[in-house]
Amino acid sequence: MRVGVTLPTFRDDTAALDAARRAEELGLDGVFVFDHLWPMGRRDRPALSAFPVLGAVAAVTTRICFGPLVARIGLVPDDVLVAELASLGHMAPGRLIAGLGTGDRKSAAENEAYGIPPGPPDERRLALAACARRLLALGVPVWVGGGSVSTTELAVDLGPGAAVNLWEGRPSAVAALTGRCEVTWGGPVAATAPEIAQGLSEVAEAGATWAVCAWPESVEAVAEVARMLRRA
Repeated sequence: MRVGVTLPTFRDDTAALDAARRAEELGLDGVFVFDHLWPMGRRDRPALSAFPVLGAVAAVTTRICFGPLVARIGLVPDDVLVAELASLGHMAPGRLIAGLGTGDRKSAAENEAYGIPPGPPDERRLALAACARRLLALGVPVWVGGGSVSTTELAVDLGPGAAVNLWEGRPSAVAALTGRCEVTWGGPVAATAPEIAQGLSEVAEAGATWAVCAWPESVEAVAEVARMLRRA
């Protein structure tokens, strides 16, 4: 199982790029960026825009995979979203992972604040599927943000190159899907290496191909666990 982290983008400094460089130095497999206009429920706090950060990550790293987790359908026109992701793929061939999501009630306030109607869920899923197929045709792997039966089935229907990402998914939920499609996991982790190892080992045993840890207290501890998992 490959291991990555999300970057600390809910701030207004260069910490995200410093973290991306450090993650690559430590041998982690990927770094990922949330696509939110502000931290969940905290409109008063800053949030760096996902795509400029990803472009900078592509420029300051050489090996590590990167991508949005997840880019939300409807924040920009579908053609613009595909073009943004395709551009990142050209900048760093073989390193981009295109996480795509439909958004939900928790993120609806962001759309409303900027006058961007999210549209009906069925329309968002159709748009996601169309964008995903265009990216897969370009050779870009796609992770579909899970959370409902419909989005999970969408990921299954997309076939090879696509995965469903279960944010904070239980190992049992991961295991239930691994026979149908690739499954990746994301979520917060504990503070110490032994505690992180216990959680990620369960996810790995369930069949996840990736674990993406929400920006941890110690990226060094996550890297230590990643090395342990490779030796197992």
